Amino acid sequence: MKVLNIFFIILFVCSAALQYNDTDPWLWMPLYLYGALICFLALKKTYRSIFYFIGLVIYSAYAIYLLTETNGVIAWVNKYEAESLVQSMKATKPWIEETREFFGLVILILALIVNMAWLHRAKKPLNRQPLVES
Repeated sequence: MKVLNIFFIILFVCSAALQYNDTDPWLWMPLYLYGALICFLALKKTYRSIFYFIGLVIYSAYAIYLLTETNGVIAWVNKYEAESLVQSMKATKPWIEETREFFGLVILILALIVNMAWLHRAKKPLNRQPLVES
């Protein structure tokens, strides 16, 4: 988990830095940096369930919005026939931008869920029965 969290921290910090020239850096930079913070805290084995709850609620709500928006993921699949998302780094079509943002949120959600499960399981004591000799 240590390597995975280091990978996610680097990924999320770099993703936040790349948002600097985006049209909405005020939104995406904090979203990615919050994910990096959660992964850093997991790396230090600090588990605060409220941090995970806040992150999951915000990320999930925004992901559902991007999924169902007029130019969102469902439109990308149905109306635009899942047009390539990697044809150009500059997203000139709104459905490409919305879909890329959706998958960024999915990665953030997965990182939180994996860390939450790992840290929650690590906190639980093992329920072992003592050996009884006869």
